Formats: sequence, C-alpha cells, structure tokens
Amino acid sequence: MLLYVNFPSWIRPEVVSFLPVRWYSVMYIFAFITAYIVFRKLCKQGQLGYMDEEKSTSLFIYVIVGLILGARIVSCLIYDKSANYWTHPWLMFWPFNSAGKFIGLPGMSYHGGVIGGCLLGYIFCKKNNYRFTDVADVLMISISLGYTFGRIGNFINGELWGRCTGSSYGMIFPNAPSFSTNIEWVRECADRAGITYNIGDYVNLPRHPSQLYEAFFEGIVLFLILYYIARPQIKKHGRGLSSGMYFLGYGLFRFIIEYFREPDEQMGFIIKLGKEWDPPALFKSLLNISMGQILCFIMICIGLFLIIRSTRLEPTVFSTKKSKKR
Repeated sequence: MLLYVNFPSWIRPEVVSFLPVRWYSVMYIFAFITAYIVFRKLCKQGQLGYMDEEKSTSLFIYVIVGLILGARIVSCLIYDKSANYWTHPWLMFWPFNSAGKFIGLPGMSYHGGVIGGCLLGYIFCKKNNYRFTDVADVLMISISLGYTFGRIGNFINGELWGRCTGSSYGMIFPNAPSFSTNIEWVRECADRAGITYNIGDYVNLPRHPSQLYEAFFEGIVLFLILYYIARPQIKKHGRGLSSGMYFLGYGLFRFIIEYFREPDEQMGFIIKLGKEWDPPALFKSLLNISMGQILCFIMICIGLFLIIRSTRLEPTVFSTKKSKKR
C-alpha cells in the first residue's frame, strides 16, 4: 500500500510550453496585484486615508523594485557558494545561462526581498513626506496575503521541497535527488512509505510539501491574524504594531516550518548542535539550524521590539490628510 502521493503529472512550470514564461513569474504578478488591492481597500477604510491611488501605485513600484533587487542580490551573494556573482555581479540580473538559454532569474531570497522592499519603501516615504511607520503598518497587512502566491509558484516549479518523510502526506517531487538503498535510513523511509526496491537501487523518497505549508501559514493564516487582530488595533496603539506582528508571525511560522523543509544544498546547516546533522534531507535534531532559521530569529527579535515599542507610543491617528512626521 502506497503511503504517499506523487507530484501531479499535469502540472508544468511553463504557462505555455513554447514560451519561456513560468507560472512562478505569473504568481509574482498575482501576489503584487493582490497586495495592492488589499492596500487600497485599507486606505479607503481610513487606515491610511491620506494616500490616494496615484501615490499608492508609486509606492508599490518602489517596493516591488526594492523587493526584486533585494531578493536577487541576497540570494546570489549569500546562498550561492560558487562566489561567481562576487566576481561577476552583472550576472545577477542576466536571464540567460552560458549556453544562451533563457532561464530567468533563478534564486530569490525572501529575507533579501524584505530588506530591499523596506529600504525603497522608506525612500519613497521620505521623498513624498509620508511617515514610514504609518505606511509600513498598513503595507505589512497587504503583502502577507500576496506571499501565498509566491510559495504556490515554488510548488508548481517543483522546487524548495521539504525533508524526506515516510508519512502518508509525503509527496514525491520528480526533480528531487534520489538516495541509495544501501543506506539504512533510506530503506527505513522507503519501507514506511510502501516503496518497493532492491538493495542498491536509488529511490526518490516522499518529502514534506513544505511550499504548501508556507503558503498556508505564512500567507493565509498570517494575513487573517493581521487583518482581524492587528488591523482593528492600529488606531488604538502606537505605530509599529502590525509591522511587529508581521515580523513576529512570519519569523515564528517560518522558523518552525524550516524543520520540515530541506536546507539549501549548498549551505546545509549553519549551526550543527545536534548529535547528527547529516544528511540535511532528514530531520534529526531541533538543534540543527539553517540559514533561514537564523534570519527568522532576527525577524522575531525585530517583531518583538516593534510590538513592545508600539505600546509605549501614542495611538496612531489617521486622517484624510498627510499626517505630520514626528
């Protein structure tokens, strides 16, 4: 009896087979549109009433550019261990490989996107005389739901899969690496999943569909928390409350889900305090920490700081006019 599911064979990364356009790119567009719609709705509800549609569009252009730049640069400089981008930085945004084939921009760092988006968002606010903390509080609620589409795009691409599991909710991703059944843990996992094999065979083991875990918790659940819990409190508490809850919520959800997601192959675990840490494709200890978890811990600390700080500030007052900076 099979105790896993196969990656849907009808799913293809390309939107149209003869065009180099992938669903992952389309999902980014869906994410930006969704975030913009939510942002404008919140503005019309009076939570950032002094920002009109024209300025909202300009803000999103700044944030989107910052997000893409930050996500790509951090992915290339931190997660790529070849050092090729350090010596050839122009290749970061070159969408063709050495053979001239269009490959897009493979590799985007979420945390880099946050840094880039916040930086250009801050520049926009300074340039247009908006208070960044006001804008960020509303913007964080908006982007959380859009994030869901990004992880769905990862799933469609069959990338960023989770760690191996013999559980019934495991999924076999066709592009995931196979393991030799000469290894004991591989045989144990295959046996639990009901996979038949001969000793010495290489088998593609079921894995956690961690992309869907992230889409649900870091996207949908976090949005509901921010929209129905943080949003009503924006006017009752000081600036930074919803921003803090976003950083705290995302950081906490992602930190936990990282235990189900396989670390980047080129990096593995950054902190190896568990008795066993090899292979990274198998969970063995809570003390083995990935780069993603380190960055999420920083997010958690920032979130707690912003939440505590918001309780010590005067309640945020919004009007239909620009609020004075203070």
